[in-house]
Amino acid sequence: MTVNLLRMAVRIESISQLKEIQTERRALTDGKRLHSFTRNMPKRTDELIDGGSIYWVVKRLIRVRQKIIGIEKMKNEEGRKFCAVELDPSHILLEPRPQKPFQGWRYLKPEESPADAPDGGAANFDLDMPSEMMIELKELGLL
Repeated sequence: MTVNLLRMAVRIESISQLKEIQTERRALTDGKRLHSFTRNMPKRTDELIDGGSIYWVVKRLIRVRQKIIGIEKMKNEEGRKFCAVELDPSHILLEPRPQKPFQGWRYLKPEESPADAPDGGAANFDLDMPSEMMIELKELGLL
C-alpha cells in the first residue's frame, strides 16, 4: 500500500521560492538529482517508494507535492546517520488545505491527502497568493 510524507517547507514563503531553492540545490550537485534530507529514516520506505509523494506545507497550507523516487541512508562527516529522500523535480499543485504546524514529517495516507488541483491549478489561484487570502477564498467556496 502506498503512503505519503507530509513535510513543512520551513522558511519558504511561496511555491515559487520552493522551486527556486530546489533548482539551486540541483545545480550545486550533479544537476540531475534532488534530495530532501531528514534526520530520521522512515520505517515504511517500501510504501513510500511505491508511488508515494512528499506533500509540502507552505505557509500553513498543503499546496504542492513531489513524487518520491528513492530513499537512502547516509552518514555525515561526523558519522551521524540521516536520510536522503530523492524527489522528482516536478511540482504537482494541490487543492490547498490548511495544516497546523508540526516538527519533522508525518505519514499521510492517500485517502487523507489533498487532491491534485484541476488543470495544474494555474487557472484556479495565483501561486504566490497570501495563505490567509487563499484560506478565506477556500472557506467561501471561491477557490
